[in-house]
Amino acid sequence: MSGNSDLQKRREAAIPRGVGNSTAIYADRARNAEIWDVEGRRYIDFASGIAVLNTGHRHPAVQAALDAQIERFTHACFQVTPYESYVALAEALNALAPGTTPKKTIFLTTGAEAVENAIKIARYHTRRSAVIAFSGGFHGRTLACSALTGKVMPYKAGFGPMMPEVYHVPYPIAYHGIGADDSLAALEQLFRADVDPARVAAIIIEPVLGEGGFYAAPADFLRRLRTVCDRHGILLILDEIQTGFARTGRMFAIEYAGIEPDLMTVAKSLAGGVPLSAVIGKAEIMDAPAPGGLGGTYAGSPLGCAAGLAVLDTIERERLAERALALGERLVTHLLGLQARHTCIGDVRGLGAMVAMELVRNRQRDAPDADLTRRLVQAAARRGLVILSCGIHANVIRFLAPLTIEDALLDEGLGILEAALEEVTASAGLERRA
Repeated sequence: MSGNSDLQKRREAAIPRGVGNSTAIYADRARNAEIWDVEGRRYIDFASGIAVLNTGHRHPAVQAALDAQIERFTHACFQVTPYESYVALAEALNALAPGTTPKKTIFLTTGAEAVENAIKIARYHTRRSAVIAFSGGFHGRTLACSALTGKVMPYKAGFGPMMPEVYHVPYPIAYHGIGADDSLAALEQLFRADVDPARVAAIIIEPVLGEGGFYAAPADFLRRLRTVCDRHGILLILDEIQTGFARTGRMFAIEYAGIEPDLMTVAKSLAGGVPLSAVIGKAEIMDAPAPGGLGGTYAGSPLGCAAGLAVLDTIERERLAERALALGERLVTHLLGLQARHTCIGDVRGLGAMVAMELVRNRQRDAPDADLTRRLVQAAARRGLVILSCGIHANVIRFLAPLTIEDALLDEGLGILEAALEEVTASAGLERRA
């Protein structure tokens, strides 16, 4: 088998540069929160394939469900010869979705596909065309989703023109001086200056920014946003693709605000590593498009649905929402200890096990240090820890360890992180707190 460097050379020759890689670690096998590369080196996984593996790599229950399904059939296309697992998983998600309004669910393949279909459904139901999203939000890389995403580089630059009638307002980020009142005032100004609210089909928002930096929207802001939508007949779409399935300590992060979205997009950890996404919504809204207007050849694959049922059972049986709260507390406590010693850590924040630290220069929140962040990711990888960066300014380290990670392994990973941080700050000559 080829080594990492050989595979990287082959990758550079065969695959376009537009598909980025944060590391040159080529995975060979994995188990729970550990990955072994093609050279046999072990890594602790604090990335979970970008929040896909809340139940860890190769959870036994998920693997057993996949094995059983493979013995029966791998594909049939639900629109041609439907199967029970699609129906059963839809029933389960309808029951779990926030609010008391009857729900229906459609399955798709990727998060971006879920977002695209949520916008289609919203437009069909309201007979309106405009959509409002938030700066810093990430909703996917397809053309329509790139328009919704609130970051130009690398998601929009050179790919225009974008889908029309998409508007952005600031996301409430207290650390950077943007409060809930500021965001809502910007929304009202948008209605006065740019788009009649009677033309707006939907407002889409992540309850916690994912790619945008792990900033959580205040619960009161989300409740007030729900009120604005109700006043103008606008649908509220919650993008729970990164926040869903117990990651934040609740099945869905919007539960902290106690409101019911009209539509909700989910993906990532829904099926434990098998590509599967969904739109869950109020039944009346979901039923708006005509037959044939929704679907896809691989949408709601038998393998994905079988895995999804196993994931939901595992989350409940292993009480992973509670585990997320415990992990988050452990992570935040450790990171605050690092912040006390390093002037480069401007902020530590988290909701459940969706935790981040923001790296800045000289404790200044308006001086993001993207270069230090990049070097920390690489230094951690050299020492055997996989971490991810994110943020509008690429200066945030996000922590997404599987919720099934053992405490000892978590502590080992945090020890590697600390050593890597010492390495990069020393090489940069950065000041330490006493």
